[in-house]
Amino acid sequence: RGEDAGRAVRDALDIGYRHIDTAQMYRNETGVGAGIVASGIDRSEIFLTTKVDNDAHEPDELVASVEQSLEQLKTDYVDLLLIHWPVHYDRIAATMAALANVHASGAAHHIGVSNFTVDQLDEVSAMAPLEVLQVECHPFFQQRQLRDWCEANDWAFTAYSPVAQGQVFESDDLESIASQAGCSAGQLALAWLIAQRGVTAIPRTSDPEHLRNNFAATSLSLDEDVLHAVDQLDTGRRLVNPDFAPWS
Repeated sequence: RGEDAGRAVRDALDIGYRHIDTAQMYRNETGVGAGIVASGIDRSEIFLTTKVDNDAHEPDELVASVEQSLEQLKTDYVDLLLIHWPVHYDRIAATMAALANVHASGAAHHIGVSNFTVDQLDEVSAMAPLEVLQVECHPFFQQRQLRDWCEANDWAFTAYSPVAQGQVFESDDLESIASQAGCSAGQLALAWLIAQRGVTAIPRTSDPEHLRNNFAATSLSLDEDVLHAVDQLDTGRRLVNPDFAPWS
């Protein structure tokens, strides 16, 4: 948060990143906005994502929260606005209508959801022009059903916690595969994800060296046998599971 967030964003943009992901829940939009401004990178070159907090799902509250996000981020629009968690789901139609109105106003160029189940996606996909799903996804929790749903419905799929909150570095199996591929376990996890159809990965770090190492994963080309070996590591190990999370 604060100056740390601003510095991390400046460092990332200097390295070459152009997708910045934040959220109202993170309480760091002011720092992220300051970092973008300080970077000197033209706003049109950056894809900026934020997410609606759990206490802002009523239509008026949602609109007000987006206005506050834009002010803190020092921008007139976000490229992508997501509903962060499917809470207050009995009111989801009203939430989706408000989200669609924000999209129509131009304040969000694209809209989507995060942490929704397949059944929920089937329902909300008819309520608004949604395009993106963001969920936890890494070699130990591969989310095949949700990825298949996104591919079938022409949605983008964004993987958060793509290095399993550092647990990829504790896996002997993954380290062995990474050694075969000539990269680190973290780079392997990221390269494996972005090799999947329609998948984007958003690793989180404030360490400049980790930022550079993660970015280098975008230039890796993995052989089919390496991809297949990572495919075999799925154990359903979910790491982000608050008490308000839905059961899939």
